[in-house]
Amino acid sequence: MKFEENINETEYENFVSSHKKSHFMQSYYWGEVMKKKNFTPHYVGLKKKNKLVATALLLEKKLPKGYCYFYCPRGYIIDFNDLEILKIFTEELTKYARKHKCIFIKIDPDIKRHDLDSEGNILGNDNNKLIEFLKNNGYKHKGFNIEFTNEQPRFTFRLDLTQSEEEILSNIHSTSRKILNKGNQYGFSLYKGDVNDINDFYITMEETAERENLGCNPIEYYKNFYEVLHKHNMSDLYVVKLNIKDLRKTYEDKIKDIDSRMDALNKNTKVNPKKQENRKKELETEKNRVNKDILELDKIDCDEVVLSSIMTAKYGDKVWTVHGGNITALRYLNANYYLYYNIILDAKHEGYKQIDFFGCSGDANPDKSSSIYGLHNFKKRLGGEYHEFIGEFDLVTNKLMYFIFNTLIPIRRKLQKRKLRKR
Repeated sequence: MKFEENINETEYENFVSSHKKSHFMQSYYWGEVMKKKNFTPHYVGLKKKNKLVATALLLEKKLPKGYCYFYCPRGYIIDFNDLEILKIFTEELTKYARKHKCIFIKIDPDIKRHDLDSEGNILGNDNNKLIEFLKNNGYKHKGFNIEFTNEQPRFTFRLDLTQSEEEILSNIHSTSRKILNKGNQYGFSLYKGDVNDINDFYITMEETAERENLGCNPIEYYKNFYEVLHKHNMSDLYVVKLNIKDLRKTYEDKIKDIDSRMDALNKNTKVNPKKQENRKKELETEKNRVNKDILELDKIDCDEVVLSSIMTAKYGDKVWTVHGGNITALRYLNANYYLYYNIILDAKHEGYKQIDFFGCSGDANPDKSSSIYGLHNFKKRLGGEYHEFIGEFDLVTNKLMYFIFNTLIPIRRKLQKRKLRKR
C-alpha cells in the first residue's frame, strides 16, 4: 500500500466519479468551490498495486499559531466494508495530518446507520460494527443528533430513479399527487437558467431563510457554486416564473365560467331545489376563493415574478437538490411541487439512478409548530427512502490542541459575547 499526495485531477476524478460511494462533495471540483470559503483543498489517496483504492478531499481550515483542521465532507471514497484498507488509510491520514499541524480530521461518511421506513421505524441492516471500528481506531463520534447541527444533514430522503415514471408518481403521497395531476394549470414558466438568473434565485433563498428561520449564504457563494460546478456539467439552476397578467386573465376566465354555470343552474327547473341550493353555495364559495386570489395579485407591482428555484448538484449516478427556495407570495399555487417533480423527471431522463433531497428532520413526524415541519413533510411526500447517516467523526491527531479547540475556544467566545452585551 502506498499513500499518495497531490493526486492529479484526471486520476482523482476517474476514481471518485465511478465509485459506488461517489459524492459531489468529494469531487475534485468541490475543492475549487470551497476555496472561496477560505478552505485549502488536499487531494490524497491510497494505492494498491499502483491503483487507487481510497481517496479523500481534505479541506484545510487555518487556525492560529500555524495549526489547522481538515474536513472531509461525505468522505472517504473507500469501501467501508474493507476494514483492513480503512485502517491503513486512517494511519496514513494521521501521519499526513500531523505533518501539516492538523489537530483533527472531520468526516461524515455517506453511510446509512440502518434502514428506516418513512415513519422512522428501524427495519434492520445496521452499521454498528463500522461505528465501533471507527471509535476503536481513533475517531471520536459526535453523536446521533436529529437537528441540523452537523456540517451536513444527518437525515435526508433519497428517491430511486430506476423505477418507472408511473411507479415514481404512484409512490408520491396522495395529497401531493393530486396537486401534480392538475398539471400546469397556472401557466408556470419553468426553465434551466444561467449565471444571469442568480439574482432571481437569491430572492427565493432570502425569503425562505427569513420565513423558515434558516441560514443563507452571501450571493457570491451561490454564484461561485454554480459557475464552478456547471462548467463541469455538475449543476443546473431551475427557475419557475409566472406572468401576473396571464394569471389574472386565468382567474377572470374562471369567474366567467362560474357565472355561466350559475346562470345555467338558475334556468334549470328540473333540478331538485335542495340540490340546486347546495350547488349554488358551492359555486359562490368557489367564486369568493377566486376573487380572493385576484386581490392577492393586486399586491404585486410587477409583471412577472420568480416563484421558486433550485440549484442542483449532479455527480456519479446521483442528483442532489442542494439549494433552493420559494417566495412567500402566491405559495398556494404550489410552484415548488411542479418544480421538484420536473427535476425528478429530468434526472431520470438523463440517466441518474438516485436523487437526494438534501436534508430533513431526524424527527420522522415533527410537530406542526416546528420550523422544519413544512420542509420535512414536503420532502417526505415525494416518496423517497428515509435515510439516517452514521454521523460525524473526528479523527483526533493532537489531543491537547483538540481539547483547546473544543473546550477553551467556545468558552472564550462566550465571554467575549458577554462583554459586548455589557457595553
